[in-house]
Amino acid sequence: MTTAETVLLIAALLSAILVIGNIGFSKLAERRNPPIGKFIECDGVKLHYIDRGDPAAPCVVLLHGNGSMIQDFIISGMVDLLARSNRVVCFDRPGFGYSQRPRLRIWSAAAQAALLVKALEQLGIRDPVVLGHSWGALVAIALGVRKDYPIRGLVLASGYYFPTGRLDVWLMSGPAIPVLGDLVSYTVAPIISWAVLPGALRKIFAPRSVPLTFKNGFPASLVLRPTQLRAAAEESALLISTAAQFQAHYSTLGHQVRIFHGVEDQVIEFKQARDLHKALPRSDLHLVPNAGHMVTHADPAAIVEAVNSIANS
Repeated sequence: MTTAETVLLIAALLSAILVIGNIGFSKLAERRNPPIGKFIECDGVKLHYIDRGDPAAPCVVLLHGNGSMIQDFIISGMVDLLARSNRVVCFDRPGFGYSQRPRLRIWSAAAQAALLVKALEQLGIRDPVVLGHSWGALVAIALGVRKDYPIRGLVLASGYYFPTGRLDVWLMSGPAIPVLGDLVSYTVAPIISWAVLPGALRKIFAPRSVPLTFKNGFPASLVLRPTQLRAAAEESALLISTAAQFQAHYSTLGHQVRIFHGVEDQVIEFKQARDLHKALPRSDLHLVPNAGHMVTHADPAAIVEAVNSIANS
């Protein structure tokens, strides 16, 4: 056996060990963190969701950001606060938590909105207030620009609305590359993600510290599963083009919109929120001081108040 053949054999064996190990890790993470909600199937896709509060009250739909899941909104306290006077439905978006993300579709914000409309109609929900955080804000906007499903208004937090040059987006998109991305997702990506996760959490919560409730309650091991890492990479790859696609619709968006953004957000600059406010015909802008990307944890009470003001209007 030549040296090159030996190296290739060792690389193949290491890759096989990593693949088997990551699959086993995923199964263990799921066993330790089972689904906390219900499932609904729409268009061949199984979605995981929670449904809290009074079914007869106005409905609020919560859409989390890239790489996250339902537990983010629960830990922030927003689900409990909103459920006092609303029906609250919170989805794991496709590919995150326990919701499926079939590979043969491009899961753009518009595609996710189309799927969610079918789910909401199955649940008998019409005219909700839609709250989207980060990448979830794009899905919320995609719901808002549809003509076939009525919503009462939008609350957008920490969103990215206009295309800019972002090297970080391309660096995080590797696992989305066909074939090569699968190899990366099932071998080195979970290990790299595990190593950088503490720093990433500090960055998204900065300038505040990561809350103990989040450290102890958020199922980070589910985030490190190869399937979820791939979903997150796909959304990173789609971020800029999605913002470019939607900016032409802002001037015609007639819904009430409340915009929240942390002044010290290190992930998405607050100028995005200010520019969106200028572009929308009916919007209120709330720039939250001493808050970063996780503005939903920094000032949940103010966001809940904004949701309730639209729900009761």
